[in-house]
Amino acid sequence: MIRPLLLCALLAAAPAWGAGSTDPDWPCIQRRQPALSVGQVWAGPPPDEAAQALAKSPEIESLAQIIALRRTPLDEAQALIADFAATHDPAALPALFLAAFDHIQLRRDRVMAAITRYAHKQEALDDEIVALRHGFDALNAADPPDFDAIDAAEAKLDWAVRIFQDRQQSLTYVCEVPVILEQRAFALGRAIAGHLPK
Repeated sequence: MIRPLLLCALLAAAPAWGAGSTDPDWPCIQRRQPALSVGQVWAGPPPDEAAQALAKSPEIESLAQIIALRRTPLDEAQALIADFAATHDPAALPALFLAAFDHIQLRRDRVMAAITRYAHKQEALDDEIVALRHGFDALNAADPPDFDAIDAAEAKLDWAVRIFQDRQQSLTYVCEVPVILEQRAFALGRAIAGHLPK
């Protein structure tokens, strides 16, 4: 169950949050899709067992790793794909896609797991903030009030809320990474399939 402070921060950081997933372990606006499938991002013929075996070859693995990296500009990846297609049998192209897809899927899985862990940490921090707020309210209600204790409790509460909100802002950017990786897989699939015989 998402707690009030967590919900408020999510709404503040991402106004469209309500349109996303209802999974309490998934804090992103984007609907959670646990895994990509080859069919979602590959327009070529279904890769067969031969392509799967060829995808493990060192040459294809090495190139796939480079073109799958987000830091490799897409136009550079497309040029590398074109060079590969010009010097290899067309049967190697589905293998190249499979190898690149596997690299992207692995990175995406790691990001998805990290987002879930991050959400759990935020929920734990939300629990801590609720407890700090109760303590602060109790100190304010005491008679006579201990102003030093109130000031200390207020500072601790403010700091915890600030950390929570800063982390929540970071989370909105992290939530974009799975989408970027999906787009990368689709773009590579289209670029590779474009070199298959018509």
